[in-house]
Amino acid sequence: MDARKYLAEVIGTFILVVVGSMSIVAANAMQVPVLLVAPFGFGLALLAAIQATGHVSGGHYNPAVTLGAFLDRRIDAMNAVGYVVAQVVGAIAASAVVLLLSDQAAVRGTASGFAEGKTVVALATEILLTAIFLLVILTVTKRAPGQAAFAIPLTLVMIHFAGIPFSGASVNPARSLAPALVGGSLDASILVWIVGPLVGAVIGWAAFRALEDASVVD
Repeated sequence: MDARKYLAEVIGTFILVVVGSMSIVAANAMQVPVLLVAPFGFGLALLAAIQATGHVSGGHYNPAVTLGAFLDRRIDAMNAVGYVVAQVVGAIAASAVVLLLSDQAAVRGTASGFAEGKTVVALATEILLTAIFLLVILTVTKRAPGQAAFAIPLTLVMIHFAGIPFSGASVNPARSLAPALVGGSLDASILVWIVGPLVGAVIGWAAFRALEDASVVD
């Protein structure tokens, strides 16, 4: 165990969630469409987090990413659990700061959401977008690590533009769990943002492995 790596995951996830959440609060306060602000808020926050702490922990900041890394044997089970705990702690701390800066209603406004009756659509969206996200992450960190710090945040920007209307574009269980807990809106729908990204991570890893194995054969 390396406490520095866990601390890096706490800090990196905090940066991702606090900046992304504050961008949503700011958009709502200024009456600007969230779709025009949140993608850049979360994408640029991930860029900042990776630059600040990615060299220490690898810059997961997301249980789905950690699951993909575990399946690809880039992290062992004990450290994977430690990473996930650190990510949840960092995300909750971020939502707590948003609460201190505004109010509980504002925190609820940063939680992931989807239209009534669209649970299946939201779940499918989270699975699809997380699979794409993991495929990009696993590929670029192996094939072109020098580009990872920019390619991964840009992919997250794309994911938010595509997914916000359908599922809130979480692709990150910690990012969704924290505002639901702190904002007092936690209910059964949270499973969409826990199960969806985790299933998507498995699919993204499977696609990565299939492409890697094919390139070895060629």
